[in-house]
Amino acid sequence: QVQVVESGGGLVQPGESLKLSCIASGATFAISAMGWYRQALGKERELVATESGSSEFRDYADSVKGRFTIARDKAKNTVYLQMNSLKSEDTAVYYCTAEEWSSATTYWGQGTQVTVSS
Repeated sequence: QVQVVESGGGLVQPGESLKLSCIASGATFAISAMGWYRQALGKERELVATESGSSEFRDYADSVKGRFTIARDKAKNTVYLQMNSLKSEDTAVYYCTAEEWSSATTYWGQGTQVTVSS
């Protein structure tokens, strides 16, 4: 069973930066993609950013383009999310995902809270 663990969340003021980290462990097959989702209070979960290994494909939500950057270390099954110029609307629980290529199964972390407030 693949275990996914996020870290790095916290309370920051508008305009500040924060970096999230995620590690996927216990995979039987190669992890083909990792990414980040978020869910704000009262809203549905939405895609923030993803990166696929072999294709070097990156995808970002329109609301975070130019502010957030995803980076992945394939050898360590680790993914990062650098968040700059944070806004109050970025407040949410951020979830890390890891996809195992053979089974096409997506594993989810427990989430880490990011709160942007003055």
